[in-house]
Amino acid sequence: MWQVLKQKYNLRVKRDQVMNLLRELNPQGCERRARIRFIRRTYHSMGPNYMWHVDGYDKLKPFGLALSGCIDGFSRKVLWLVCGPTNNDPTVIAHYFLSCVRNLGVTPMRLRTDCGTENGTMAAIQCTLRHHDDYYSGASSHMYGSSTNNQRIESWWSIFRKGRCQFWMELLADLRDAGYFNGSHEHQCLLRYCFADVIQRDLDECVRLWNNHRVCPSRTASCPGVPNELYYLPHRFDSRLWIFH
Repeated sequence: MWQVLKQKYNLRVKRDQVMNLLRELNPQGCERRARIRFIRRTYHSMGPNYMWHVDGYDKLKPFGLALSGCIDGFSRKVLWLVCGPTNNDPTVIAHYFLSCVRNLGVTPMRLRTDCGTENGTMAAIQCTLRHHDDYYSGASSHMYGSSTNNQRIESWWSIFRKGRCQFWMELLADLRDAGYFNGSHEHQCLLRYCFADVIQRDLDECVRLWNNHRVCPSRTASCPGVPNELYYLPHRFDSRLWIFH
């Protein structure tokens, strides 16, 4: 109603006044609308490595810097966070995935990504490595879905932007606004040469701090705690480590 008064009738009325008048004129309608609330889904995972969530982050892409990340669904441990020249090349994303699998010595039970072509090679590798005889083996070990429904990693990107990425976005935007960056391929290469290693060190520090901090309880968090503890000591949280070699 406040928007209607403002846009249709060009009336400048305080929002609180509109709310108070609506309560007086139509109390039943206000009460009925108050009961209709958005119900946020509660994420649930069976344990570490039960589901990995992979996604790219494009906020620095106009400057030639593309991020790729992966998070474990149960523990919220960030498994990789890499700054590179692209996150659209399937071989690059597959390399990140294989490096993580090699370092941890395990393959996730399931892998979730969006439908981008950059995830095709990684999805094929996941399905090949999961040659076991459980219900989610083979082709069932990878799940495509919309980026917005990739809940764990999308939620973490929001936290990451507020805590880390916003600084780099504003710094690089200042360079552009001051005329030092014009968006050309040459300028993107120069920015990568100057900033890629610095940003990667910052990302590594971000991952280290995140994986060792305590995630507070919330209505939508199935298992609060320290990501590293949740990942490596799941028995303390009435769960188990899902290991597939």
